[in-house]
Amino acid sequence: MNGLTLHERPSASASWRIALPHTAAAVPVARALVRTALTEVAHATDSDTAELLTAELVANAVEHTSGSAPIELVVELRPTGCQVEVHDPDPVPPGDLTRPVAGVPDPWQEHGRGLLLIRALSSSCGHRPTDSGKAVWFRLAAVPPQRRPA
Repeated sequence: MNGLTLHERPSASASWRIALPHTAAAVPVARALVRTALTEVAHATDSDTAELLTAELVANAVEHTSGSAPIELVVELRPTGCQVEVHDPDPVPPGDLTRPVAGVPDPWQEHGRGLLLIRALSSSCGHRPTDSGKAVWFRLAAVPPQRRPA
């Protein structure tokens, strides 16, 4: 994986950053990186959910942005959980990642279920501007030991 930077695993946190191609091929690479990151440090975050939500963010970045500039994936593992960010070159926000309000139409329901999954399954999510576009992110809380699968 060219462009992968692995920071040595301090006891408190670890992070990974990789540039991905602006193609659909980025999705399985992103899933594999998240799976590897969570396994490498035996992290307490649900890796299946992390992989699914990462795939949704990367797929959205590929589908809804133009150009050939790479997409950047950032995975940060912390004692309290993980945060995954996908950076893309388009400064236009992805829409409202906050929880929907009863009775108010949700524009994301018209374009697929990816952001609905992110809102429903993450502990928090959002977006922020960057110098080169935007970052869309989600956080997952660590799963307590008594609730982890054996």
